[in-house]
Amino acid sequence: MNLINLTFTAAERFLRYVQIDTQSDPASSTCPSTEKQKDLGRVLVDELLDMGVTDAHLDEHGYVYATIPSNTDKEVPVICFCSHMDTAPDCSGTGVKPIVHQNYQGQELVLPDDNIVILKMTEHPDLKNQIGNDIITASGTTLLGADNKAGVAEIMDACYQLINNPDIKHGKIRILFTPDEEIGRGVDKVDIEKLGAHAGYTMDGESTGHIENETFSADGAKLTINGVSAHPGFAKGNMESAIKIAGQIVSALPFELSPEGTEDKQGFVHPVGISGHVEQAEIEFIIRDFEDDKLAEHANTIRQIADQILRNFPGSSCQLSTKPQYRNMKQVLDKHPHITEYGIEAIKRAGMEPHLRSIRGGTDGSRLSFMGLPCPNIFAGEHAFHGRQEWVSIQDMNKAVQTILHLCMVWEERS
Repeated sequence: MNLINLTFTAAERFLRYVQIDTQSDPASSTCPSTEKQKDLGRVLVDELLDMGVTDAHLDEHGYVYATIPSNTDKEVPVICFCSHMDTAPDCSGTGVKPIVHQNYQGQELVLPDDNIVILKMTEHPDLKNQIGNDIITASGTTLLGADNKAGVAEIMDACYQLINNPDIKHGKIRILFTPDEEIGRGVDKVDIEKLGAHAGYTMDGESTGHIENETFSADGAKLTINGVSAHPGFAKGNMESAIKIAGQIVSALPFELSPEGTEDKQGFVHPVGISGHVEQAEIEFIIRDFEDDKLAEHANTIRQIADQILRNFPGSSCQLSTKPQYRNMKQVLDKHPHITEYGIEAIKRAGMEPHLRSIRGGTDGSRLSFMGLPCPNIFAGEHAFHGRQEWVSIQDMNKAVQTILHLCMVWEERS
């Protein structure tokens, strides 16, 4: 079925959504971590209700649930489309001013509110695939929010198209928009039983045609260093500063086990925070690898480095604790290969070459897969996420909408 001539609404929705500040906060213990994420949730619910999606609602934890009823006589497994509403804490999401650069011709894009922020094809190679397309950026002082409001807008447009084009045959479709994905808590309060889906797809990937069935496995780690405090005027031979010990440990971490020194299927150890004082200090780490067994190896590397450094500080000690965060969703998806295969078929039908890839990161789908909802990740068109150079093209968003619609049809056809 040809879906090219649909009147797409993803771009206009996206331009509205990115102006709503939904930045999450890792220091908050609430769910959602920031109440302002519900501002977008309420907008989405109102738009869904206006479309005629009668059960759309925002729950107390900031999750949006909705259902597109089946329009076929077939018994089709329920599938879910999911995107997250929050933006990353790494860069301001307040006062986003989206700009549409129409008919891009390969030129440098200088963002007007800070002309030091420039998008160059040499630094953003996917721009070479955007000649003639319409590029959306922020104005130079904030992130854009394409991660993941592009996915939100695409799913919302797909809902609109399904409701207004009954010739697109599909089973029951569940919609889920989550808070706090950027701080690793995106599915903490998801009601899987209420969702009631057989399979899911997160719309949270990068270039057109990409579909991902593999993520990092992830642990968090905390190294607590117990030093020896003394009055600084009488510290000689007595003081062993936990802060300085922490600095030496971080400096001793091998470059080849750092994010900036790894690529492809290589894992890493990444210190993300240091706090404390002379007597006690803590280093927070994230540990990533595609193989679960290597997480323990990487944690042991931290432990060995710390032990080596502490040989020079006989009065000091340390303890390392680790905590699972998420696991490689491929372990689940390999047991249900048709879910990914249907995604690949949908991408083909939307006129693109599929690229099955691994993510050097995680998605809500990583945890959803282990919660009983196998969930690969599909491109949303977002690029340079978490920074002021973030961008997306309108044409890529429309391709993502077509992919969602084709996926709905593939599930119906093959049931």
